[in-house]
Amino acid sequence: MEKYSRKAFCPYRVCPLGAHVDHQFGSVTGFAIDKGITIEYEIAEDTIVTATSANMEGKKSFDVNHIPPKTGDWADHLRGAARMLRLNNHKLTHGIKCHITGTLPIGGLSSSASVIIAFMSALCEANDIFIQQEDIIRIAQQVENSYVGVSCGTLDQSCEVYSKANSLLYLDTKDGSYEHIEEPLNMPQYEIGIFFSGVPRSLAGTAYNMRVDECKSAAYYLKAISGMPYGKYEETRLRDIPFEIFEQYKDGLPVNWRKRAEHYFAEQRRVREGVQCFKNGDLKGFGRLVFESGKSSIESYETGSPELKALYEAMLDTEGIYGGRFSGAGFKGCCIAIVDPKYKDSITETVKKQYLDLFPELEDKFEVHYCKTSDGVKF
Repeated sequence: MEKYSRKAFCPYRVCPLGAHVDHQFGSVTGFAIDKGITIEYEIAEDTIVTATSANMEGKKSFDVNHIPPKTGDWADHLRGAARMLRLNNHKLTHGIKCHITGTLPIGGLSSSASVIIAFMSALCEANDIFIQQEDIIRIAQQVENSYVGVSCGTLDQSCEVYSKANSLLYLDTKDGSYEHIEEPLNMPQYEIGIFFSGVPRSLAGTAYNMRVDECKSAAYYLKAISGMPYGKYEETRLRDIPFEIFEQYKDGLPVNWRKRAEHYFAEQRRVREGVQCFKNGDLKGFGRLVFESGKSSIESYETGSPELKALYEAMLDTEGIYGGRFSGAGFKGCCIAIVDPKYKDSITETVKKQYLDLFPELEDKFEVHYCKTSDGVKF
């Protein structure tokens, strides 16, 4: 690998409460963690990007001013970032030569948003471009939605940009407003446990986009049947629907649509209650809500591979875990947990044994890591 003198870094994120609701303009919580994506690079004299990755195979090259359609390889996130910067009226006169390294396995921590934001950071420095935080989030979401083809909201990008260490990010994904809930003086010590199933995840090609459509379909039906004004389907969100309207007309929804909406409204309640628990230093109450969120993801949102469900079950009765759930969309990848640091060794041993008793073939791929909260990206 070539040696490069410049670095860009973007942290990963975890979302303890607020799962599967950002694409419906719901409220969410999140932390950035002290692990993430690092891009080492040099500024190119021409407009060519040349990229290698410690986690992916092959060297990728492209011209920042002539981006091809999505190709389906790992560099789509880089190509999409360059394309969306240009479409947002940012002139690119230089490419970069770079090497990308992720400090944790891929899947569930929004490594895709981390790669996009870190790469945007490097391209912006190379081209003397200054971008406001809200524009970073908006453009990074455009990369996922319009180029990569994932119908995500702004949870991932916002957590990776706005977060502060030792604070819980409380974000309204409809208008982008947010609050940092600082740890109170009575808050017990905690860390973030990351349990990698050993099964890699990619949202493209999963049921992720189908779940988004089911939520939107539920909202569109509820608007129509209740007499609410409705416009374009693509602009419809469950956030538009008062809870009372859902309660009145939910029995007319197809079963799957009703389940998705039930998760949305219950998750919004858990977010509100969880924020209050965090303000009070009540990690037990906060963790209980995180476990409830995980259960709702399985039963109402109907996501989770057999491996992730097994990890969730292993966490439920493990001493020292306040609460845990799938991380990200729940299609393979990892689970996260809020843990008491005193129990890290026993937590690792207990969860690992229960999990590998069911999936011994994943012994060489299963991993456990512990992280602390972190500040968001510095642009």
